[in-house]
Formats: sequence, C-alpha cells, structure tokens
Amino acid sequence: MAKIKRVRRSGRRLFKGIIFLAIVGTILAFFVYVPFFTLQQVKLNGAERLTVEDILKVGNIYIGEPIFALETDNITRRLENDLRIESVTVRRIVPNALEVTLKERKPLATIVCDYGYLDLDKNGKIIDSYKNLREMKIPMITGARVQDKYIGDDIDDDLVKQILEFLQKIKPESLNKLSEVAIVSADYIVSYTDTEQAVQIRLGKLEQRLDEKAHLVDDFLRDLENNPHAVEYVDFSYTAPFIKLAQ
Repeated sequence: MAKIKRVRRSGRRLFKGIIFLAIVGTILAFFVYVPFFTLQQVKLNGAERLTVEDILKVGNIYIGEPIFALETDNITRRLENDLRIESVTVRRIVPNALEVTLKERKPLATIVCDYGYLDLDKNGKIIDSYKNLREMKIPMITGARVQDKYIGDDIDDDLVKQILEFLQKIKPESLNKLSEVAIVSADYIVSYTDTEQAVQIRLGKLEQRLDEKAHLVDDFLRDLENNPHAVEYVDFSYTAPFIKLAQ
C-alpha cells in the first residue's frame, strides 16, 4: 500500500508541475503577444541628422512587434555598427515604446578624394562620401588629396590629423564660419572665413601653440561681424598676433 501511495503522490506532483508551467506559459504569452504590449513608437534622443526611420531600418525593428520579444542587446549592436552612430543605448518602455539615446558621429571637415569628397569625423574616420560637393557648414581641407579610402576607413595623413585636432578645439559657432583650411606646406597652414570677403587666417605650424591659436580664432571670428574695419588677413603664427586691415 505504501508503494501505491508514493506513486500517487508522484503523479499528483507531476500533474501540479504541468499545471504550473501551463499557467506561467499562458501569462508569458499574454505579455508577449497581447496587442497592448506591442511596439507602437520609438523615442529618439540625441539625434540631429538621424531619424526614427533610420533607427528602424538599421536596428531591424518593426512597429507592431511584441515589446518583450525585442532583444535590446542585439538592437544596440546593430546600431553601433552604423558609422553615423558613435554610441547608443536602447531600452524598453512598457507597455509599447522603445527609447533610443545616441550620440552621432559629427562631420568635422570635408576633404577631396580621387572620386569626389569625403566627410571626416574628429578621429579622422570617413563617415560619408559623395561625388558632388554639398552645402555644409563645415570647412574643406585643401592641399591634401586622399586616395583609395572609403567609408569606414581612417585617414593616416599626419597634417590632416593635426588640422582635425585643431578644429576640435574651436567652438561650434566659430567652426561654422570657416570655409577652408589649406595646407600650404608642412609648416604653414592657413584658414579662410566663410564670409563675402574671405579673410585669411594664418596659423603657421599647428604643432605649436595649438590651444592658443584655437582661442585666438574663436575670439577673432566672434568679433569679426561687428568689426567696422575690413580685414585683409590675421596672422596667428607668431606669439604676437598681427591684423592687416584691407586698403
């Protein structure tokens, strides 16, 4: 008799276990597939050029997907593989939203290549390429030509890297006022303002006094609009800055 009771008890435990799993499975299925818990919107933070449509495409995300079926780690990896994105975090917002917070790679300068133009970020990474010059508020680096480089590649020209390091130190509102940074020689770099009468800014060798020169350029460009005198050029290559007024 004792043996029969043990068998009955084991059978009851098994039955209860099956019922428990069925209940848990039903609850999980409810939360995963019920329409109330499906993706209805993507909240995008930190983007200036990228759109929600870009995020959906790159992240392989579909409106109407079950919110709990979205694998945020995989979505994050897919978004990080896009060169336009420097960093990103993804999280669910119950019941029906996905929040994407990102930092974009920003084009810092444009440079000529053998098939058109390339946009470079602050680290010298090529983040875009195109055949026809665009209307963009970033300076063009001239005097150097890039060959056999494509999106995702890094620029290895030391002078170009120096220019990018210099441009990083300039305030964004000043950067928008520069049209060109020209490599005249390895020891002589000049820049030009994006104004009707372009003003030459002589920088000299960028290995020297980089922070000081960036500060001088910021101050000069800030005051240029209110300057009652036309300026032919400024020379910041020497420790004593020099301004040449136009005749």
